[in-house]
Amino acid sequence: MFLRPLHPGCQLNGHTAAVENNEAWAVRYTVVLDGAWTTTRAHVWGSSATGDREVQLISDGAGHWEIDGITAPRLNGCLDVDLESSACTNTIPVHRLQLSVGRSADVPAAYVRAADLRVERLEQHYRRVEDDGDRQRYEYRCPAFEFECQLVYDASGLVLDYPGLATRIL
Repeated sequence: MFLRPLHPGCQLNGHTAAVENNEAWAVRYTVVLDGAWTTTRAHVWGSSATGDREVQLISDGAGHWEIDGITAPRLNGCLDVDLESSACTNTIPVHRLQLSVGRSADVPAAYVRAADLRVERLEQHYRRVEDDGDRQRYEYRCPAFEFECQLVYDASGLVLDYPGLATRIL
């Protein structure tokens, strides 16, 4: 993942590849964030044995989305995009919310599936817990997947450890 400054805001660019259920896939993405770390655009390209795909999401920054130019009311209230293929997108709500220790927030997101680039609404919950030195820690919960874990971030707010998905080694 590469983080590039924009004025205002920034852009996340990255790519991932994996094999799941004996099916290989690769995803490349660009996510544009405004100065408050709210997603304004995301463009995602995917390849698998079933073919190549792409999807473009546009947000007004107030929780209203279009997917490939079509209004998507099921995403109303989502301020973030979350890519199944990347732990980096869990950085977005952490930066945007700036939660203090002990505070929590429900954070629905426009969730892009890796294999087929299908876009769904994903309910998520973040609760900031006591830091470990200069590492921020959050209890993360995603009811749709019956998943809970503790996410660890570096001093810059970038994901260091997402149990079962990714660990940054740099």
